[in-house]
Amino acid sequence: MKNTLFTSLFLIVIQQLSAQNTTRRDSLQGGLRLERTCFDVQRYDLNIKINPEDKSIVGYNDVTFKVVENTRKIQLDLFENMQIDSIVLNAKKLNFVREEIAVFISFPNELAKDSEQKLRFYYSGKPIIAKRAPWDGGFVFTQDSKGKPWIGVAVQGTGASLWYPVKDSQSDEPDFGASIKIAVPNGLMNVSNGRFMGSEDLKNGYTRWDWEVKNPINTYDITANIADYAHIHDNHKGLDLDYYVLRENEDKARKHFEEVKPMMDCFQSKFGTYPFSEDGYKLVETPYLGMEHQSAVAYGNHYLQGYLGNDLSNTGIGLLFDFITIHESGHEWFGNSITSKDIADMWIHEGFTQYSEIVFVECQFGYQKAMQYANGLKDNVNNDQPIIGQYGVNKEGSGDMYPKGALMLNTIRHIVNDDAKWWKMLLKYSETYRKKIIDTKTVVDFFNTESGINLTPVFNQYLRYTTIPELEFRKEKSGIEFRWKTDEPGFVMPVDVMIKDKKVRLNGTNDWKKLEEKVKSIDNIKVLKNNFFIKS
Repeated sequence: MKNTLFTSLFLIVIQQLSAQNTTRRDSLQGGLRLERTCFDVQRYDLNIKINPEDKSIVGYNDVTFKVVENTRKIQLDLFENMQIDSIVLNAKKLNFVREEIAVFISFPNELAKDSEQKLRFYYSGKPIIAKRAPWDGGFVFTQDSKGKPWIGVAVQGTGASLWYPVKDSQSDEPDFGASIKIAVPNGLMNVSNGRFMGSEDLKNGYTRWDWEVKNPINTYDITANIADYAHIHDNHKGLDLDYYVLRENEDKARKHFEEVKPMMDCFQSKFGTYPFSEDGYKLVETPYLGMEHQSAVAYGNHYLQGYLGNDLSNTGIGLLFDFITIHESGHEWFGNSITSKDIADMWIHEGFTQYSEIVFVECQFGYQKAMQYANGLKDNVNNDQPIIGQYGVNKEGSGDMYPKGALMLNTIRHIVNDDAKWWKMLLKYSETYRKKIIDTKTVVDFFNTESGINLTPVFNQYLRYTTIPELEFRKEKSGIEFRWKTDEPGFVMPVDVMIKDKKVRLNGTNDWKKLEEKVKSIDNIKVLKNNFFIKS
């Protein structure tokens, strides 16, 4: 009881210290006040012009929404450096107040619950230029080898409101999709999410390229990609595959992207059918490394194996596939289809997606190589901060959400100790929460129920603390004893060890337990750490 109380008090102190490092802007962007929860976005219809010469945007976004609670005020979002030209409802300009990122829009009459409304938000300005996309949000304005403009945008974490007016929260996706109409100088093409609906010469030196998304979509996934693209079309078992690449890379891309087909076979067998078949699947070459833009995955890995030619696992196995193609496409299931309500729970995106790399290796090269790859990721874990961030203030947790999250899932697979059951669980998880917005509790409850095991202490230890479980042994007069040393009180987790060439499962807790097998020395016990991400 004392340990439980101490842990609870410790977590409260940590949360309070973290709260001191947040700002009003963080709360405005990450919080769910009444002005956000009183309405549910139905559609976005974006219609803008992007000028590569002065790096500017001008246009509007039509926001269609359903009123959930009677209200006279809602919050949309647009970065402070962008100009609001006007906001219009039923041909009448609306009053608004800006506070940092937030735009509080007032209506002359109360909007009735269950009514549907559509406002038009006119805006203009020069969006933030990313210094190091995709790690910092913003636009990339560069040129291809022939001097033609090549433009991309990546805003995950930073916020979609960096470049268009939006309800900038992962808690609400447009239920009925979006249209993205972007005008660019003649001779260039814009590629966005969903299906291409046609282009129109505007007779002013610009051509507008129209795209339509049928599915709900994360607001940070809505994208613009501008270049003199070559288009490659393919089809795999009824799924449209489209690749938009710089013309000089067309031949290279045709060969390199053949990897997409076995990837799709693997992921669809393990995670269910591709979630966005109505919108197709695209890879779009970008001037930055990559991003999981739904149905228009950003690709910038230079047609190399691994991660820019490097193996993140340091095992050699990471050079057997293109990291960006596999990882960012894995997000179509984990992140784009299954989305976390708050970015504090982004491990739901990144942990499962890094695990999808392990799954792909197993599909292609077998279990042993998959486990080698998984264990090679251990060196990438820093154990610097908890994986779960602070809720309500637009704060992600540690970057350990990638490797540590994947290794946690690999550990849970071996706790379950039944591969047929594990793959069935993973498939059911992906299908149960397909195109849904969830949180950590939902994930934990699901795996507890489906496994029939109380995995809550396991999830808590890996997600909420900076350490991993440590298996301790000691020699007593009565024999050898073992226990788990963890931050999470009441920790329970099985682990496999080899004793005299025999695999033995130990059901460890925080209390010392006697080893039933007779062993003369602790050195004669070999812990199978390749199956569990632990310290021993």
